[in-house]
Amino acid sequence: MKDIFIDSNLIKNFTNPMDIEYIKLIEWLKKNNERDKSKNAYLVTSKKLIIEYFNTCREAYSDTCIYVIIDLLQKQDRLNPFSTDEINEFKRKHFKKHILNNLRSNYKDKMYFLPLIMMSDRKYALVIDDNFYLDINNFPGFRARAEKRPEKLPYDK
Repeated sequence: MKDIFIDSNLIKNFTNPMDIEYIKLIEWLKKNNERDKSKNAYLVTSKKLIIEYFNTCREAYSDTCIYVIIDLLQKQDRLNPFSTDEINEFKRKHFKKHILNNLRSNYKDKMYFLPLIMMSDRKYALVIDDNFYLDINNFPGFRARAEKRPEKLPYDK
């Protein structure tokens, strides 16, 4: 599954004016290959993340805003959602005290969004926060990859 996590801090870049790399990312997310579903993009989500997306872009009105994209992906069954129970189970298994003490990201990123990335298929994340970036790229026992710009992440491969 070609999935990707996109931090809500970057969702503002989905509305006008956009740079070319975000246009490419959005086109990749929206493109649907009915014949070969393995080529399709999937967005890693949870209820908390979707709420955060909507709160971030509440006033955005374009065909590139995140809730239009989520609606499209949902209709095409191209969301990779994780439940609260799955997130809690991941934390129970992997968030040992010494690991939690070394994580640098804020509480919400650490407790709700870091598990999403680690449970996703490809473990790709687009984030801007330095501490969250470090936590993703250095989480023990996982080979996750976070980047701050779309063109640095091979999301379409």
